[in-house]
Amino acid sequence: MPLTTSAGRSPATPPAPRKMRRTGRGLRASALASMAACLALTLSGCAEVDTTAPSTVRAEGAHGAPARLGTVDCRHAKCIALTFDAGPSENSARLLDILKEKKVPATFFLLGKRHIDTYPELVRRMAAEGHEVASHTWDHKILTRISDEQIREELRRPNEEIARLTGHRPTLMRPPQGRTDADVHRICKELGLAEVLWSVTAKDYTTTDSALITRRVLDQASRDGIILLHDIYRGTVPAVPGIIDALKARGFVFVTVPQLLAPGRAEPGQVYRP
Repeated sequence: MPLTTSAGRSPATPPAPRKMRRTGRGLRASALASMAACLALTLSGCAEVDTTAPSTVRAEGAHGAPARLGTVDCRHAKCIALTFDAGPSENSARLLDILKEKKVPATFFLLGKRHIDTYPELVRRMAAEGHEVASHTWDHKILTRISDEQIREELRRPNEEIARLTGHRPTLMRPPQGRTDADVHRICKELGLAEVLWSVTAKDYTTTDSALITRRVLDQASRDGIILLHDIYRGTVPAVPGIIDALKARGFVFVTVPQLLAPGRAEPGQVYRP
């Protein structure tokens, strides 16, 4: 079954058939605006999806051909991953300035239409400054509600654009609203993509209050956490310095998602969440 309820539908309403087409120009806006209910259900444990925790990946990776650990070994360090969805946007340059000043790497799950194609220089900068650049699909279509060919197109196009801009094809993706199923897993495997979910959400799509966003993240943060934020919203980027400083004071070390999994690595077709 899909990971969450679909946009604009109460939790009690059963989901529509998988292959139903979504029509109208309001898909992206309505999907983003309705994330609150969907993400709340995801994090409440109501979801039915097999996921693998970072600690499991690290343990398994220690017995195989290891990925590069880099400068942080999360088997011993108290690691946490900062991730941003749905950019780049007009706010991303300031966010990159903050991350550079704080010496914090992040993972960016980028949208294609009106984002990658509008801010290509920011995509290049993300990669050049050591961040992990990943996919959030081309147009934020709900993958569990479209055909297999449409899923492939939603995943293929941002991969090609990111590879063209950065020289590296993404290996990670995050499904819009966290909605995924066996068909999405299968197609991700075909395309060499692993799915990454999250354990911390500030619900920054519901508020412009940066202090509230900060409190929500700090209340949920724990070792191996994956923090979900959106640099497209006005209140989010101003909250980032306080989030970083407070978590560093608690002994957390910020890493990208691949660093969180090392010496293991994400496998295409698998879903990862703390």
